[in-house]
Amino acid sequence: MNSLFAPVQWLLFLALWRMSYEAANIPDSPRPVKNFLMESSSPVEVPDPVEKEWSEKAVKRYADAQEKKWRRWKEAMFEAK
Repeated sequence: MNSLFAPVQWLLFLALWRMSYEAANIPDSPRPVKNFLMESSSPVEVPDPVEKEWSEKAVKRYADAQEKKWRRWKEAMFEAK
């Protein structure tokens, strides 16, 4: 049942496993690490007018949907059938 090659098989398995882990975690490119907590000023984000319009529209639609949901819930719970 136990082979003389069993420890070699385990060693080979662990070596291949470690190699696949190392190959999967290769950094793409060496980038300097930037710590925003240490900087005196934060990066300025330029608001995109289209994104602002879309976000306002999304917020309005979400509020309308919530209003409709609560209206239906109140009608179902408190109005006589």
